[in-house]
Amino acid sequence: MTQALRRSTIYLDPELHRALRIRAAMTDRSISDLVSDAVKLALAEDAEDLQALEERASEPDLLFETVVRALKADGKL
Repeated sequence: MTQALRRSTIYLDPELHRALRIRAAMTDRSISDLVSDAVKLALAEDAEDLQALEERASEPDLLFETVVRALKADGKL
């Protein structure tokens, strides 16, 4: 069983809206579909970032100064 879609109003810069309309026409898709896919992609990237943070949570924290000094000592700076 699929869930009913929700309607939402978004405000876009006129040039961005024009580009989106053209893209929708070129791909034979609706603006709504394009925006929905873009939002899903952005949220999927956020989920990947959160997973990476969880996986690295046990790693020790390093001070910026320590990292810079180590780079300089290794001749990388």
